[in-house]
Amino acid sequence: MRKFLFILCGLIAISVSLQAQTNVIDEVVWVVGDDAILRSEVETMRLQMEFEGQRINGDPNCIIPEQMAIQKLYLHQAKLDSIEVSENQVSQRVEARINYGITQTGSKEKLEEYLGKPVSAIREEWRQMVREQSLVQSMQQKLVGNIKVTPADVRTFYNRIPQDSLPFIPTSVEVEIITVEPKVPVEELDDIKRRLREYTEQVTSGQREFSSLARLWSEDTESAKRGGELGFVGKGTLVPEFAAAAFELNDPKRVSRIVETEYGYHIIQLIEKRGDRINVRHILLKPKVSAKELEAARLRLDSVYTDILDNKFTFEEGATYISHDKNTRNNKGLMVNLGKDPNSYSERIGTSHFEMDELAPEIAKAIYGLQIGEISKPFSMINSKQKEVMAIIKLKSKTEGHKASLADDFQALKSMVEYEKQQTILSNWLKKKQKETYIRINDNWKNCNFQMKGWTIE
Repeated sequence: MRKFLFILCGLIAISVSLQAQTNVIDEVVWVVGDDAILRSEVETMRLQMEFEGQRINGDPNCIIPEQMAIQKLYLHQAKLDSIEVSENQVSQRVEARINYGITQTGSKEKLEEYLGKPVSAIREEWRQMVREQSLVQSMQQKLVGNIKVTPADVRTFYNRIPQDSLPFIPTSVEVEIITVEPKVPVEELDDIKRRLREYTEQVTSGQREFSSLARLWSEDTESAKRGGELGFVGKGTLVPEFAAAAFELNDPKRVSRIVETEYGYHIIQLIEKRGDRINVRHILLKPKVSAKELEAARLRLDSVYTDILDNKFTFEEGATYISHDKNTRNNKGLMVNLGKDPNSYSERIGTSHFEMDELAPEIAKAIYGLQIGEISKPFSMINSKQKEVMAIIKLKSKTEGHKASLADDFQALKSMVEYEKQQTILSNWLKKKQKETYIRINDNWKNCNFQMKGWTIE
C-alpha cells in the first residue's frame, strides 16, 4: 500500500467521546459545501491523536480542520462516483481499533471509563468514521489509477536531483532459512489437555467464569487482558482449525472442544454472533519444550549444516524437505518481507529484500559477519507463532548502504517517481475541487499557514 493512501489516516482517526472535553464551547469553524466542521470535532480529533501518540507538527487548530476539509472533498466525490467499501473490512478495522484501545488503557472497563460510554456505543460511533476513512482511500486509488512510469521518467528524475541530495539506500539483504521445531514430549501435551479439560469443567459447572480463567492462565497475552475476548472477526481472519470450532458454537454457556492450531491448544467460548462475524473468548496454552528437546533440535540442524558444507545437498534442498517453516519451505527457504506495519510504505515489502532492522533480532545477529553464500551455525529464535525453534540461515545477497545510483537502484527510484506522480495528481485534483466547492472559514480560524494554498475565504 502506498503512502498516499495514508496521508490522512492519522488525521481521520477514530474520534474520542465528546464527554472527554465538556469544557469546549461549540461553534462552526469551517464550512465545506453542505458540511460544517465544528470546534468540538477539531478538539475531539486532537484528543484522539494524543491518545494514539501521534505528533502534530504545527498548530492543531490549523492543521486538523484543514485535513478534515480535505477529507470532505474526497467524501463528496466518492458519493458522486457511487464508491462503496466492504462492511466486513470496516468491521475488522473497528475491532482492531477497539482492541488497540483496550490494550492501551489496560482493560475494556478502563476504555469505557476513558471514553465515557460502553464499548457497544463506541463500536457504532467509530464504524462511520472508519467507513469514511476507507472511502477516502478508495477515492484516492480511483483518482490515481495505474500510474505509468517509463525508464525515461526515472532517468529525468535522477538527473534533476543534485548529487549531494541523492536519496540514501539503506543496506539490504536476502536471507534463506531452515528451521526445526523441537519435539514436544507426549507428557507435556497430555498435561496441557488435562488443564484445558479442568478449565472447561470449572466453567460448565459454574465454579469459575471463563473470562477469569483466561486472565489468569491464557498465554495469548493480549486477549488475556480482556478476559480472552477477541472482538468481532470474520471467518477469514482466523486460522482454519480455530474458525471451524468457533463458528460451530451456538450456546454461550458451552465451551468448545480442545482445538489444536499452529499457535498451541485452545478452548473457546461464544460471546455473540452477528451475521458472518463472531466474538469469542479463548484460552491458549502453548506446549513447552525442555532444554533436552531444544538441544536435540540443535544437533539435528548441526548435522544438516555439516551435510550442506559437505555438498551432500544444497541449502535450498534442505529448506524444501527439512524445514518446519511452512512460510518459506515452498520458496526454497527464501524469506519474504511482509513489513512490520501493514500501513507502512516500502518498495521492499512483498519482495525478498530486508533492511537489518526489519529482521528478527536473532536473525540479524546471526547474519552479522557472514559473507554472501555463507551459512550460520544453528541458533535459537522465537518464530512468528511465538514458538522457540532452532534455525540456520544463509546470506543469499547483501547490498551495502549507499547513495542511489541509476544503474543499481532503478526499482527504488521508479517507486519514488511513481509516488511523486501520485502526489501531483492528488494535489491538482484537490486544487480543482477547491475552486468548485463553497468553502467558508470562521474569522477566528483564518490566521493560519495552511499546507494547501487556495482555500476560498468569504
